[in-house]
Amino acid sequence: MRTLPKNWITEGLIDFEYKKYQLLAYLQEADREFQAVKLYPALSDLIEHHRVLIELSSGKAELSKLFPKALNGIDFKNAQLQFEQKVEDGEVMKEISQITEFALPRIASQIEEGKSIYNFVEEQVEFEPVGIQPIYNREGFILMTRENKTEIHAFRYKSNFLQLAGEKFRSIVFWFVGIFQKSLVNTLEKLKMQLIREVRELPNPATWRLHSHQAVPIEETLIPISKRLVLQQIN
Repeated sequence: MRTLPKNWITEGLIDFEYKKYQLLAYLQEADREFQAVKLYPALSDLIEHHRVLIELSSGKAELSKLFPKALNGIDFKNAQLQFEQKVEDGEVMKEISQITEFALPRIASQIEEGKSIYNFVEEQVEFEPVGIQPIYNREGFILMTRENKTEIHAFRYKSNFLQLAGEKFRSIVFWFVGIFQKSLVNTLEKLKMQLIREVRELPNPATWRLHSHQAVPIEETLIPISKRLVLQQIN
């Protein structure tokens, strides 16, 4: 999808009409993604842009850091590069303030639309264990199925802790294993046993089934939702 650069407000021509056109084109693309029930990366990008705009409007972010800079010298004594601003204050700040006021409510509205779609999809999926679950569940498999489709999309997952700013956060990574055909004979339990035979380092893996009653996209929607559901089980 069409993306919006992180520093879109201060990149290129700083003109309200131009930035308005740039933003509306981006929001129109995000809306097309949502209409196709493709939540990511559109939703996460919107949330990040909204966060940056909130910080700008509240004065928490230094606007000068977002402007492009030009190299104007080298401080050999301190081994540092010296830069100068390529954009002057004044009228530019008024344009940026106008752009921010225009963009904030529209991005917020688009985020709410994405969240409502997310909640709708999450409420209609079924998420349950396949077989007996082990105590250790930070690694395992996800088996995704969709209504009226015979394919089983199998993924392997692993969860770890990340340390950021002195705090620990749990992360999760998915690997695509393969697509299998569901039948009366080839059940989810049998597929789990097959995966155990093929992945020797996981003799008794936690295995989850995520079933969607709607034929929504797997990569852009079901994978992000299943990551959140698995992390809830692990935590």
